[in-house]
Amino acid sequence: MPQFLQALEHPHMSWGWLAAHTVIRLTVAAILGGVIGLERQLKHKPAGLRTNMFICFGSAMFTILSNELAAEFIGDHTRIAAQIIPGIGFIGAGSILHSRGSVTGLTTAATLFVVASIGMAVGGGLFVPAIFATMLIFLALQMLGYMETRFHLKPSITTYEVKGEDVAGVVSEVNRILAEEEKEMEALRMRDVEGLLRLQFGVDGTRQEQAEILRKLRTSRALSSVEVLGRELEE
Repeated sequence: MPQFLQALEHPHMSWGWLAAHTVIRLTVAAILGGVIGLERQLKHKPAGLRTNMFICFGSAMFTILSNELAAEFIGDHTRIAAQIIPGIGFIGAGSILHSRGSVTGLTTAATLFVVASIGMAVGGGLFVPAIFATMLIFLALQMLGYMETRFHLKPSITTYEVKGEDVAGVVSEVNRILAEEEKEMEALRMRDVEGLLRLQFGVDGTRQEQAEILRKLRTSRALSSVEVLGRELEE
């Protein structure tokens, strides 16, 4: 007989069982998910405090249900829990966006996937691995993010605007410069203003790569002017 039914038949042990096997696990799952979610919230990411907390809590809940229902009906103890993985994959896919030829949201999707695994670990009573994983992921998000910013490793999409008289010459020159850096133009737009071609395009790369591209653009004789219109950091 499953422990839940035993608790109902013996009221004197029901609260003790719930506290030891359900309430504590769900509370720990919510806290661990909230720790990672708070870090994401402070960085203004799409999946923040509530999203990560709910996913961790839900994963723990489904893991507990998977075990208890299987015990009651004599089934596979991992059947419900196994469906958490494709379910989180579906949610994670929704956080991945294609923007101007690049992909954003991969870190958010990966974080949700890991948070779900932490919830499953807590639901299965594996508190030590769950707490260790939470600490490791939190430190990774903090320290690796700092190192990417400190050493200019984080990629960004920089939008440039160049001007020139010869359409073919301007496009050819920009392509030549980007080819040297193994880059391509993204979100290309062209306009003819008072006899001058205005070419706007985005380039995906690190801060160092962007600096080298800008230097080559500004030293090119085929371009009459070069401007940086904006920079958008990727996640």
